[in-house]
Amino acid sequence: MQGFRVAVATLVTVVVVGYYGMVGSGQQPTAQPTLAAPPPAGLSQGLQVFPAVEGWGPLKDGTNAIEVGYYNRNKDQVIDVPIGPNNRIEPGGPDMGQPTHFETGRHYGVFTIAVPKDFGTKKLTWTLVTNGQTTQVQLGLTPPYWIDFYKNAAKGNTPPVIKFADSGPELTGPSTGIATSLTASVGQALPLTLWAKDTPDTYDPEEDLPVDQRTRDRDNAAAAAARGRAGRGPQNFDLSAAGGGAGGRAGFPNRGQQSDIAVAWKVHRGSASNVKFGTDAIRLNDGGDHTKYLEAKTTATFSAAGDYVLRAQVNDKSGDGGGGEQCCWTNALVRVTVK
Repeated sequence: MQGFRVAVATLVTVVVVGYYGMVGSGQQPTAQPTLAAPPPAGLSQGLQVFPAVEGWGPLKDGTNAIEVGYYNRNKDQVIDVPIGPNNRIEPGGPDMGQPTHFETGRHYGVFTIAVPKDFGTKKLTWTLVTNGQTTQVQLGLTPPYWIDFYKNAAKGNTPPVIKFADSGPELTGPSTGIATSLTASVGQALPLTLWAKDTPDTYDPEEDLPVDQRTRDRDNAAAAAARGRAGRGPQNFDLSAAGGGAGGRAGFPNRGQQSDIAVAWKVHRGSASNVKFGTDAIRLNDGGDHTKYLEAKTTATFSAAGDYVLRAQVNDKSGDGGGGEQCCWTNALVRVTVK
């Protein structure tokens, strides 16, 4: 099996005392370490939001980008922090595309920062002040944090491909700016439509293992041997058809429902209390035709005028954060001007 580099996701603070570092696994089949300390029992608000660096890697044009998410430790408190002293990335900022709206829980790869080819060992610092507590994370091209946004070398998995018009450009992987701009009127539902397709894992990472050592067949090795699976597995292996489907992937919305692609809309910038989406998550099945674009439709209704940025997160069966492997999902930002 082809070797690959390790990517890690980390959340760090230089201000809050007693914080336990948050580190997630990268593109390697190892167990995830324990994440940051959970919220204290019974405390649902008043905690801080931690910036999170997922890793960095090359974009399609060859330039490098740093992929960043966050972790809102509050169980119930959704937080909005405008760009400025309390939500800044420096040097060069304060605005580098980061969110101003922070939902509860862990959110992976929310935005990316493209950096020059000569960025080298320079560092950026994202500072967030929430509930009176300051957290920071340094963003840079640290070698152990390297990831491939477009292919998981261990499985051959790739991110979904999306587009916002039938003849529009294809987008895949991290967002690199505003994908499309829309206008809406207060109180009137705005249609949100995208088309998505996804190719499943292209090979079995356990194809060279004896049948009785394969994870999926460990409890039923005799039956697997009867199916003729001794030795090498098929070269074009679709994990979704071999017991590794949506029901078995951590982080996939509503595990147990067999979906090839899940589309979820989030507020990236603007007050989420002013936005109501018609559907929380859209689940798509391609019926085995992985070349077919599937239509994902919902609406957004705005109760107040202003400028908003929405984020479409499109997951395959590897789920949020790629199941901890930092590949493969697609994000796209949509600007909406509401009058």
